Amino acid sequence: MRNMRRVMRYIVSENNKLVSKFWLTAICMLFASLIPCSPCYSQSWTADNGNGTYTNPLFYDEFSDPDILRVGDDYYLAGTTMHTVPGLVILHSKDLVNWKNISYCFDRFDFDDDAFALKNHKEIYGQGVWAPAIRYANGQFYVFTNINGKGLQCYTSKDIRGPWKHHNMQGRIYDLSVLFDDDGKIYAIHGYGEVKCTELKPDMSGPIEETERTIIPEGNAVGEGHHMYKINGMYYLISTDYRPNGRTLCSRSKSIWGPYETITITADETFGYHTASLTQVPRGEKYRIGHDGTKFGIPEVDKDATACTNIHQGGIVEDQSGQWWALLMMDFHSIGRTVTLAPITWKDGWPMIGLEGNLGRAPRTWVKPNITRKEEGERRKENTTYAPYDRNDDFEYSHSTLHTPHSTLRTPHSTKITSLKPIWQWNHNPDDSKWSLKKGRLRLQSMPAEQLMWARNTLTQRVIGPKSIATVELYTKGMKDGDVAGLGNINVPCSWIGIVKDGKSFTLRCFEQATNDTVDISPASFLLPPSSRIYLRMVGDYDNDRAHYEYSLDGTNYQQVGREMPLSYQLISFQGSRHALFAFNKNGKNGGYAEFDNFTVEEPMADRSKNIPYGKSFRIINLATGKPAIALKHGLLHDTDGFRPAPSSDKNAEVTSDLTRFHIIDKGQGKVILQCEDGRYVFCSGYGIAGDVRLTADESKAEVFMWQDYLNREFMLMSMRTHRYVGKSPTTGSPYSMDFTGSDPARRNGAVFRWEE
Repeated sequence: MRNMRRVMRYIVSENNKLVSKFWLTAICMLFASLIPCSPCYSQSWTADNGNGTYTNPLFYDEFSDPDILRVGDDYYLAGTTMHTVPGLVILHSKDLVNWKNISYCFDRFDFDDDAFALKNHKEIYGQGVWAPAIRYANGQFYVFTNINGKGLQCYTSKDIRGPWKHHNMQGRIYDLSVLFDDDGKIYAIHGYGEVKCTELKPDMSGPIEETERTIIPEGNAVGEGHHMYKINGMYYLISTDYRPNGRTLCSRSKSIWGPYETITITADETFGYHTASLTQVPRGEKYRIGHDGTKFGIPEVDKDATACTNIHQGGIVEDQSGQWWALLMMDFHSIGRTVTLAPITWKDGWPMIGLEGNLGRAPRTWVKPNITRKEEGERRKENTTYAPYDRNDDFEYSHSTLHTPHSTLRTPHSTKITSLKPIWQWNHNPDDSKWSLKKGRLRLQSMPAEQLMWARNTLTQRVIGPKSIATVELYTKGMKDGDVAGLGNINVPCSWIGIVKDGKSFTLRCFEQATNDTVDISPASFLLPPSSRIYLRMVGDYDNDRAHYEYSLDGTNYQQVGREMPLSYQLISFQGSRHALFAFNKNGKNGGYAEFDNFTVEEPMADRSKNIPYGKSFRIINLATGKPAIALKHGLLHDTDGFRPAPSSDKNAEVTSDLTRFHIIDKGQGKVILQCEDGRYVFCSGYGIAGDVRLTADESKAEVFMWQDYLNREFMLMSMRTHRYVGKSPTTGSPYSMDFTGSDPARRNGAVFRWEE
C-alpha cells in the first residue's frame, strides 16, 4: 500500500493534469480496501474481548493518573504526560472499555524557559504536567493540572477536541481535584496527608488564597491524588495512599469543609503482578538523568510484595444504567502506570471497589458496562472494538484520512505536530526548524548532545505489552561526522541501537546506560547497503521486564546486538519505557540529518481469542504446587500429590488418568462450567473456606465461573454466585475450596492455574 501511494504520487508529479489530488486520495482508499492488512501489524491490545466482557488493563501501555468524566453518553479520560508534548492527553469512549485519543490540551509548553526545551543542559524530566482533573461546567470543558515551578494551570474549551485556552492560575496547588458545587462555587482539593480545600476564582485567574482551609487533618491515613464528588448531597473524596503500600481510600462528609470519615475501598488487588524494579540513583543533581550508568542500580524485587503495584489512584463515574465504575491506575512493571476498570458496589453508603461477597478486590475479566445509546432513532448496544492509538507510521504528510480513525488534532500553535500521528510525543519542546516530513520520511537534524537523554527533537511513543516488537527503517545518507542516530528506549537508564558516523566510516552500536557499555559492529564486518538503509528493532517482553535490540540489512534476517537487558520503572522521569527515534551529534556541533520510515509495532499477544481452551481436553496445573488438579472418585477436587493414576481402563481404581482431564462448557459472555472427562461437573458445597469444591453428575448444579484470563494460558476461576475464586493452599494439604479473594502478587497462593492440552 505504501509503494502504491508513492507510484500514484509519481504519476501526479509527472502529469498533474492527469490525476488530481482528490482522485489520488480516492484511488489510495480504494486500494486500501482491496489489500488486506498484514496480520502482524493489524491488531493492537484492546480490553474488549468481543463477547460482552473485558479484561484489564484497559490499555497495555502507560496512562498515569486517570481522571474520568461523563457528559451525556460520552466518557472522557484525562491523564498525565509529564515533560512530553503534545501534552495533557484526552481519550474518548462510549462504553468505558474502548477508547480513542481525540485531543491534547496543548502542543508545546508556552513558557520561555530553556528547561522545557532541553536547552543549555536544563531539563524537566519528572516534572511538567501531572495528575489532571477534567470537569464540565458552564457549557465548557476544564482540565486542571500543575506544572512544576509554574503553579496551577487550567485549560478550557467549548469543544473537547479544542482549541484550548490556557489559564496560568499560579498558586501552590497540585495533585488536585476540582468540584463545581451546586451554589456556583469552585473548590480545589489538594495536599498529601493534610488535605486542604481552596476556592477558585470563576474566571480561572487564580485561587482565592484567604479561603484555604484544612478539611482533613494529618493523622487520618489519607493520601494524595484526590478526586472529589458530590453524590446525593454527600461529599465523597477518593484518594490514594502508599504508606506502607498502595491503598485507595474514600472520605465522606455532609459538608465540603468536613468533618470527614475515611475507609479503605480497595487494597491488594494486583491481578497477580508483583512490584516493579525501581531504578536506584545516587543522590545529587549530577546523576538526575544519568551520566555514568554504573552508578545506577536495578535491584531484584520482592515478588511477594504488593508495594504500589495494586490498583490505586483514579476516579469514579456513574454510567447510564446507574452502575458505578472506578478507573484506577496500577504500576505495570517497565510499561509504567496504566488504567484498569473495576465495578463499584455501594455498601452502607460507601463506593466499595469490587462485587458483593468480595469487596475490596476486583475481577480482571468482567462484564462490560450495560450501556445503550441512541443512534439514528434506535436504541442499540455499543459493540465497536478498537484500540486507542494506531502505533504504526509511514510518515506520510497527512494521517487524518487514510491512516487513522482518530480525529485530526486541533492544537493552537504548530501545524507540524498535527501531521504526526497522535501516538507520537516529543521529549520536551522540539525545535521545529530541525525536523520535517520529507517525501514520506521523518527527517531529524542532529544537534549537539552528549547522550540520548540530552538529545533534542527526540520523537517518542509508549511501549505496549505484554510483548511487542518495534521496527523502524533508518536512512543514513545525510549523516555527518559525529552524528548518532537510531532507535532507543528513553528511560532511566536509557539504551539504544543505531549508527555512529566517525569521519567517513559507519559503526553499528548498541549502547546500554545501565552498564555504561557499548557493543560495536565495526566497518570490517558491517557494510551498509547502497541504499544506506538499515532496519533497527527493539524486542520487548515487558511483563518480565526485559528487552533486546536487533538489526537487519534486508528487513528479513535479523541479528541480535547486545544482551537481554533488564528493564525498570523509575521515579526520576515518572515514566515507563518509551520508544525513541533520535539523532544527535556527539562532537558538540550541528551535524547532518537522519531519516526514518515505516515504524511498525507487532503485538504477538494482542489476539486473545485462543486463550480460553474451548473444545479442548486439558489438565489444570496449580502454579503454587506445580501439580495437576484431580477429580477424586470420592467426590472432591484435590491435586495429584500422593496419588498415582491408574489406567483409565481400570474401573475399580480410585484415581484414573481421565480424572485429571477437564473440558469447559461455554455459557456465554465469558462464563463457563467445568466438566471432568468422566462426565461430572465442578460445583461448590457449603460456605466460605469450608466450602469444598466437589463433583456432581447433575449439570444443573454445576458452578458457573467467569474465566479470568491471566495470559500465557494462566487463569483463575471466579464464581458468578459468590464472586470468590477456586484455589488450594500450597501448604495445608486441604482440598480445593472456593473462598479465595484473588491472586497474590507472585501468583503462588494457590488460586492461579495454568492449562495444558
